[in-house]
Amino acid sequence: MKNLPIYKSVYETLRKEITEGKYKAGDLLPSENELCDKFKTTRSTVRKALRTLVEEGMVLKHHGKGSIVKGAPKGIGILSLSGTTTAVGKESLRTKIIVKPEHREWDEAFSFPITRDEKKSGCIYFERLREMNGSPMFFDITMLQDKGLDKFYDIDFENESLFDSLRKNYGITVTGGTQQIFAIKADKRLSDFFHTAPGTPVLQLNRKIETSFEDFYIYSQVFCVTYGYGLTGTF
Repeated sequence: MKNLPIYKSVYETLRKEITEGKYKAGDLLPSENELCDKFKTTRSTVRKALRTLVEEGMVLKHHGKGSIVKGAPKGIGILSLSGTTTAVGKESLRTKIIVKPEHREWDEAFSFPITRDEKKSGCIYFERLREMNGSPMFFDITMLQDKGLDKFYDIDFENESLFDSLRKNYGITVTGGTQQIFAIKADKRLSDFFHTAPGTPVLQLNRKIETSFEDFYIYSQVFCVTYGYGLTGTF
């Protein structure tokens, strides 16, 4: 984290400690004074790092108590899973790359129109299959404008989060979005991925995800088979 601003280095360290379970949901983070001592930095820097965690939804500021950990969602980006039969642990979700990131021309992003600038730049396209405890549950296709993302094609997304990679490497964070939800029947390709019969009900989500970079969007199409789990998500 040598090249990060100090507050981002503090934020990334605390975020990692939360996602890896050092601080669990309901735990209090160390006080601002303790964090200043730990990171050898100022109170304003610590507060900026904590504010970023609050904005991301991982920490809740409680007057008189301090910073309470809300926890990190286990899932795929904005979506998260909660176990209805078994707990969803950190090591349960695995990602397989079906199509590695590649440049493609595009006229639209699933059901969303694209701008003239997006069309001119082309998109970075890739596909991933997510498995929960060895069972395929998500197949997702992602497209984003191929502009200003130097060395993106060198990133290994096997079991890595796209959102985390964009945040760490380019300072791009998710700020909101729009999604469309459809109930469909699995075609042969989806049924092969999910190990189900053709015609099995599948949930389809088309998403346009807004980011902290002006006019830079992440488009994704997610297919879900979530037997045994609840699917939640907030924008």
